[in-house]
Amino acid sequence: MSISAAQVKELREMTGAGMMDCKTALAETGGDLEAAVDWLRKKGISKADKKAGRTAAEGLIGVAADDNSAVVVEINSETDFVARNDAFQELVKNVAQVALSTDGSVDAVAAADYPASGKSVSDTIKDAIATIGENMSLRRSAKLSVEKGAVASYIHNAAADGLGKIGVLVAIETEGNADAARAFGRQVAMHVAAINPLALSEAEVDPAAVAREKEIFSDQARQSGKPENIIEKMVEGRMRKFFEEVVLMKQAFVVNPDQTVEQALAEAEKEIGAPAKIVSFVRFALGEGVEKEESDFAAEVAAAVKK
Repeated sequence: MSISAAQVKELREMTGAGMMDCKTALAETGGDLEAAVDWLRKKGISKADKKAGRTAAEGLIGVAADDNSAVVVEINSETDFVARNDAFQELVKNVAQVALSTDGSVDAVAAADYPASGKSVSDTIKDAIATIGENMSLRRSAKLSVEKGAVASYIHNAAADGLGKIGVLVAIETEGNADAARAFGRQVAMHVAAINPLALSEAEVDPAAVAREKEIFSDQARQSGKPENIIEKMVEGRMRKFFEEVVLMKQAFVVNPDQTVEQALAEAEKEIGAPAKIVSFVRFALGEGVEKEESDFAAEVAAAVKK
């Protein structure tokens, strides 16, 4: 099949591999972009395992918390200019506060009453679209709660109190001091914002992601020409390293890289005064997973002139 220059360019941006390597990878995989990424990884040409391109959606992440619950919401706008608008920021803050009284699902938050308006959150956002003059949407929301313990929150790249580009919640269950648990949880939330773990534990890592890594590591090991029993041990070692990189509890703690998060939690229990367990976390990065149609402004102008 014919491989376009645009396909080669996109693969190069995703992997950093050379133009000819990208063209060969696409040809070998029938133009399948994800398969081409894997092909390059198996050949040792690229370490990329997913597209890391620029996020496209604008807007804000908002967080709100009470004694043992916290929520995070994402409201998107078309431009960053609107995200800096006081009225938009107030909207996101209020929606996050409203979300605390719901189960945290998008449908529940959208249907909830917006403060002092007599309208739902959904209708209030529609009114804001008409007032501000730009399309907006409540894209997603999440809530974490514990019966005993604390849910810590953290906002990165803060635009205002409780508003920013990345929002993280970390839930810790403990019979000990909730304030101490929350303080440690905030450190873990900062870690999650920086490192972006895939899962809390090995058991929670997507089986498809595990299988994919094993296949890639196996193919790489076989290229060494070593016996199968040696290859098996090589793959086991690579998988241990993989889990250390993507599992929160196994990662080197950003506050003290000499400890894993698991070890840091055990040490924090001294301050908390009782056994503690990180039971869940949520990380929202503004616009992640949203593809924005990019246009060639010069081409648009030229086309308009020809009309």
